[in-house]
Amino acid sequence: MRVLLLSAYDAHSHRRWREGLVAAFPEWDWTVLTQPPRNFAWRIRGNSLSWAFGERAQLQQSYDLLVATSMTDLSTLRGLVPALARLPTLVYCHENQFAYPEGRQQPGRVEPMMVNLYTLLAADRVVFNSVWNRHSCLDGIQCLLNKMPDAVPSGVAAHIGAKSRVLPVPLEADWFAAAGTVASGEPLTMVWNHRWEYDKAPDRMFAALLRLQQTGMAFRVHVLGQQFREQPAVFAEMHARLGAHIATWGMVQEPADYCRILQHSHIVLSTALHEFQGLAVQEAVASGCVPLVPDRQAYPDFFAAPYRYPSWVDVPERESAAIADRILHWCEVGLPAVPDLSALSWAQQKTAYAAELEALAKSNHKA
Repeated sequence: MRVLLLSAYDAHSHRRWREGLVAAFPEWDWTVLTQPPRNFAWRIRGNSLSWAFGERAQLQQSYDLLVATSMTDLSTLRGLVPALARLPTLVYCHENQFAYPEGRQQPGRVEPMMVNLYTLLAADRVVFNSVWNRHSCLDGIQCLLNKMPDAVPSGVAAHIGAKSRVLPVPLEADWFAAAGTVASGEPLTMVWNHRWEYDKAPDRMFAALLRLQQTGMAFRVHVLGQQFREQPAVFAEMHARLGAHIATWGMVQEPADYCRILQHSHIVLSTALHEFQGLAVQEAVASGCVPLVPDRQAYPDFFAAPYRYPSWVDVPERESAAIADRILHWCEVGLPAVPDLSALSWAQQKTAYAAELEALAKSNHKA
């Protein structure tokens, strides 16, 4: 089978998904086109223009199937390259433009939403990485259309929902290969491994750790993740106040070093206000960490109630207290068992992916 794969904003999770997909089906003939994850406003609106005139020869080859990420401006691209309109097309949604935290909303935000909407309508099949992603997208579409002044057709969100399903971004086998254990007698070791941005709510994490510090509890924390030139001021403040407890600070460049940290930590903590699947947490859990995550976003899709603390989005101090209380409780009664995430591995997910892609390709031949 000949497959054209388009990743229009090839950020980390997008890249690992499409690399994993290609690796899972080496017998298929893949043509992969990507665009870099920068200049968001231009990329999401201009990727069709860039590809239509920069990669036209590749796009017009003979394929059995088109797979595209939801950042792809699919409806425009099909208009500019009519050969693509004849291909059965699956769109994969790592996220959706309707469910970002309000602080990220900017002037002109409606345009990326509309591109997202048209792409989902143009697809023959839509796949989301979590139930929450699917629900928030469909609800967001309906909410957006409800604000439009006139000539709004009915049933748009329902139409997309009817041709959609959920398949998570699978985890590579390496994450499950060597789940570590922490030596007895070691202080409680936690990991917070997210982008250093406001939507990951680092202030709540630090407030919880300060509460633990005030109890005199012995603990260590690895504050990991991608850093940017601009980052929440709380990082600088808390580095000074929690210095004695900090084991690692910032991005770990070597994958082996990162894996080793996860394998030798007790708890992985999330305070995210914005999470469509939570791959960083899932990597840590597959490596042997117990998750402690908020009861919101995609986390209830993957983790049972004992691993979730109450969500108070608008009362951060209450949420930080809940985190600290749960950690202190676990220290008294013992950590719960690490959840089994083997169902999220490529070995387990490959069959479902194959069924979707092969059925879609066959529908083209029948037509």
